[in-house]
Amino acid sequence: MIFRDIPKFDYQNFRLDIGGMVAHPKQLSIDDIKAMPKTEVEMTLECSGNGSNAGFMNAVYNSRWGGTPLAALLKECGIDPATTEVVFFGEDKKEEILRPGTKRELKVEVPFGRSMSLSESLRPDLLLAYERNGKPIEHRNGAPVRLIVPGWYGIANVKWLTRIECRDRRYMGRYMARDYVTVRGERIGNDVLYMESSVTRMNLKSVVARVTRMPAVDGKVPVKAFGAAWDDGTGISKVDVKIDEGTWRTAKLDSESRSKFGWTFFSIDLGNLSPGKHAIVSRATNVNGRVQPTADDDEIALKKTYWEAYEQWPRSFSLET
Repeated sequence: MIFRDIPKFDYQNFRLDIGGMVAHPKQLSIDDIKAMPKTEVEMTLECSGNGSNAGFMNAVYNSRWGGTPLAALLKECGIDPATTEVVFFGEDKKEEILRPGTKRELKVEVPFGRSMSLSESLRPDLLLAYERNGKPIEHRNGAPVRLIVPGWYGIANVKWLTRIECRDRRYMGRYMARDYVTVRGERIGNDVLYMESSVTRMNLKSVVARVTRMPAVDGKVPVKAFGAAWDDGTGISKVDVKIDEGTWRTAKLDSESRSKFGWTFFSIDLGNLSPGKHAIVSRATNVNGRVQPTADDDEIALKKTYWEAYEQWPRSFSLET
């Protein structure tokens, strides 16, 4: 996990610059942004390293973000037809050593930056957000303005947003090309080809969050399990749960209306279990039939980095009469 320093700056002097390959660059204050049409999106936001080990399991939450849609604002600026991607820069900066150990080693101060293709940036649900759950975003969460990208891992939701730049060439900043990069092997015939990709869309995932028990009946313990599933907005079709080496059983999905990008709660009555230690695991399936992989599946087993930790996660619990 890579931690970024929280920058200090004067909100009164805050300005969001939109420039690069646009006909009409803009410089906006927070009041300018708040005066624009407002919309909201409810979504799950997860760190891509969440679940990479037993000590890092809670870096995920569901929130309702409020702000102005990005697409309309970009179009107002007159995007150059040659633009291929859009880069988003935050206020936090850090001194970086480029080409370490070479004769051309460089030491420069660079801002945090992430990029998206132009088409992705023009999605109607991307926001320049200034509210979270109906209240102003806290400074530690990226105030005064944060980019919100529903369905993408937290790293793409740039905090303390200060500049948006349209470009006609690939942005290769630290957090796109060197950090938050997944190295994964793919089997090509008898060979394994390792490839790198920048962390972007959230993968299909589910976890069992809680196991409850009732008083024992005839020496066995009635047990229920509860959890959540989420993905990049494709949609959860079902969640199955398995106890020990038993068969998969389909859980009940929460009947309440669910937002496209928010998590889905599930629950299951596991019946009466014998006292002792048990293992429980869930697996989600999306509307396209994709199933959450196990740790032994190639897409997980051949992954060399801990980003995008979305494999099935067994957990254990003990019962006493």
